[in-house]
Amino acid sequence: MRGSIRQKGKNSWQLQVYTGPGPDGKPQRHFETVRGRKGDAQRRLTEILSSLDNGTYMRPSKTTLGEYLEKWLNAYAMPNLSPRGYERYRDIIRAHFKPAIGNLLLNRLQPEHLQSCYVNWLKHGLSAGTIRYHHAVIHKALQDAVEWRLLVRNVADAVKPPPKQSPDMQTWSEYELTRFLDAAKSSPYYELFYLDLFSGMRRSELLALRWQDIDFILCQVYVNRGLHQLKDGSYVFTQPKSAKSRRTIALTPSTVLVLREYYEKKQADAMLMGKQVADSDLVFSTPEGKPLRPNTITRAWRMLAAKAGVKPISLHGARHTHASLMLKQGTHPKIVQERLGHSSIQITLDTYSHVVPGLQEKAAQNFDALVLNKNNANLTPKKERDGGEAPRISFKNSEEGDTGSAYRIRTGDLLLEREVS
Repeated sequence: MRGSIRQKGKNSWQLQVYTGPGPDGKPQRHFETVRGRKGDAQRRLTEILSSLDNGTYMRPSKTTLGEYLEKWLNAYAMPNLSPRGYERYRDIIRAHFKPAIGNLLLNRLQPEHLQSCYVNWLKHGLSAGTIRYHHAVIHKALQDAVEWRLLVRNVADAVKPPPKQSPDMQTWSEYELTRFLDAAKSSPYYELFYLDLFSGMRRSELLALRWQDIDFILCQVYVNRGLHQLKDGSYVFTQPKSAKSRRTIALTPSTVLVLREYYEKKQADAMLMGKQVADSDLVFSTPEGKPLRPNTITRAWRMLAAKAGVKPISLHGARHTHASLMLKQGTHPKIVQERLGHSSIQITLDTYSHVVPGLQEKAAQNFDALVLNKNNANLTPKKERDGGEAPRISFKNSEEGDTGSAYRIRTGDLLLEREVS
């Protein structure tokens, strides 16, 4: 007999199932207590036997979800993520998942446990975007548990996080951008903000930039790393987020002039201290050459925006402003994608969908301007070019059928008649 049921007490049943020989050849058995009616115990016995038959049986474990997640942080997150990414994953797990459901046995975790967490977090003020990020973290952790044969299935597959919400993107107009830069001219961060607004670089990329990454001859900047500050106050340089984030950005002429003047100023200051600016030096740094604190830059941005009297937007909004203005002037979305370092053009189109609709209208107008204005002579009917009669426009329905030799084009109910030449 492969399995049996024995009553232990009132509404308590013990299952015993033969699971096969162990590594030493001795028989192994699965013991489990089911509380309820005998029918509940019989259904559970059937489930275990079925899992043995289809190869999905997993030996019971007393490992809790919280214990597993800590092991996963060390086994996966720490060696595979950037230090900043590891901190983010660790904080999500320790601040949210472990207090809520960390005491559950890993193999007893059900979709409703995660769904209840998401509903509760929404009620307590977490945004839908934040919860979707939490969902991505737990999904990855549980998927690894499946691959490591600790779980039969990933219960996060059956959970629906809150739908993605697209908040109104705050950007500046050309007028607001120039007002901000006028107010920032006396700031020590003027050149940083100028480059930000005229290149669309991320804050971390700007703070990690070295002089060797700027080519004043080709008027280009090479983006190949980022700078982050960890919670312990230390700084780490990280690789780009994706292969497309490692990119070359063409600089505008005005940006080259601003950076060249800034370089000459830094060189003069260094010479006063008996030093020289090295290619490996950070472009934006403290007077001692140390990295700038990211939060310091963000605070300076907010203060200068208030001083300029423009609507407040985040520092990341400078990146959105750059992209939006480029798209509005007719720049192809593929070029904008390359400048921003998006992994695909679809991300660019989705992010700036509020700008893209206007591009179709502008493209249609530009097509008319290109074809009709520049090639007007070639489109003029032959007889008219020769001084003959212009084409006749007749408001006749095409169904009336003119049997003459005129060449007819129907546009709605309008017939354009042109004699065949």
